[in-house]
Amino acid sequence: MNTTENSAAAEENVLRSPKFWLAPVILVGIVMGLLAWLYMGWILNPQDNIRNFPIAVVNQDEGATVPASPGSPSPSGEKENLGNTITTALLDNVPKSQVDLKQMDWATAQSEMSKGTVYGAIVIPSNFTTATGELAIAAAKGTPITKPTITVYTNPRAGSIPVALVQGITTPALAAVNTKVAAQLTAETNEQLKSAGAPALSGPGAYVLSEPITVSDVQFHPLPAGTGFGLSAFYYSLLLVLAGFTGATIVNSLVDGMLGYIPSEVGPKVVNRARVGLTRFQLLLVKWACVTFMATAISGLYVGVCTALGMSIPNMLLLWLYGVLAISAIGITAMSVMAAFGGIGLLINLIVFVILDLPSSGGTIPLEAEPRVYSVLSIFEPMRQVFLGVSSIIYFDAQSAAGLGRALLMTVIGLLIGVLFGLFVTRYYDRKGLDRTAAEPA
Repeated sequence: MNTTENSAAAEENVLRSPKFWLAPVILVGIVMGLLAWLYMGWILNPQDNIRNFPIAVVNQDEGATVPASPGSPSPSGEKENLGNTITTALLDNVPKSQVDLKQMDWATAQSEMSKGTVYGAIVIPSNFTTATGELAIAAAKGTPITKPTITVYTNPRAGSIPVALVQGITTPALAAVNTKVAAQLTAETNEQLKSAGAPALSGPGAYVLSEPITVSDVQFHPLPAGTGFGLSAFYYSLLLVLAGFTGATIVNSLVDGMLGYIPSEVGPKVVNRARVGLTRFQLLLVKWACVTFMATAISGLYVGVCTALGMSIPNMLLLWLYGVLAISAIGITAMSVMAAFGGIGLLINLIVFVILDLPSSGGTIPLEAEPRVYSVLSIFEPMRQVFLGVSSIIYFDAQSAAGLGRALLMTVIGLLIGVLFGLFVTRYYDRKGLDRTAAEPA
């Protein structure tokens, strides 16, 4: 049997092997199944996964003297503070395992929302008890009066879904509080009317006291135009991660082809260049240099394109610089993985930088409303760190406490890990004489 016949027989045996047909199906099935489980589990029921969701409670109520009868202050000077009662009722009506109600003053609440560490605030005004007492008196007399108001501040810079979750949490809790205060006011007013020999509440007066509190929803520091309802930071972070991961993959193939390590194919044309005599270590340094140059250009391109599209970017220079760092860190690390594991490194990078990365970023659904596995992944997954940096720059005046400090630290750590890993592996391969020569056919 000649060489051509041997080759044809070998090809036929390969094509007839069940492993040839099952291997891609199994491998793709594992990857896509993991992708489906992680992504759909990430977005389907955020309200069922809520835990430690931070909302501030600000009780500014100064209290007031309890009237002994409608229209007459008590000479005893007995004080009542409905703000304290409502704060206690809120703590009782909100599941502690799901919501972290933080009692604080208004200045602290504003500071926390300005950093994105609190998703909303329930504010009870200083005259709440007084206004509620005046409402009861007006209801007894049948005169019109404005109801006391509790304000719920949402934090749109933290994202549109946290806003919806804050409203979904506070609406039923304050409805329960309204019912409790209504029963208390109605009972006290009827008791006072009875003591004064007047008839009990009915008609308009009873209706007013059946829902005595007005709840007002207000956006804290509304987002400017060009932020995509708070999603611009997430998608910009995604662009940076993809530039690092995809850019490294493209650079890896291009450099290998141009230096003769793999054939270059353009349509039907295949070019086999003479191989350049570089060690694995030297080749990795060349690829890292290409990635860094690419990161500098692509980060500038992103800023330019997004500015042209009308995206709100308060600090373009800082966003460009952080983009260069983020793309370089991800690209260099991805390149090191491919240098260490070869073709399978692409799959490893796909899992680390895409499949596990997006749902653990907290960029669309907050981590407090995702399954716990994503909170664990967010400790080290790159997109979480990149998102914190980008959102801090775009939405929170580039405050270190709003995430930029952690983003810079973790991005630099990731870069150092990628560099050290790549140096160790390639130098080890070079010392062992494992150069990139073509392997013998199996």
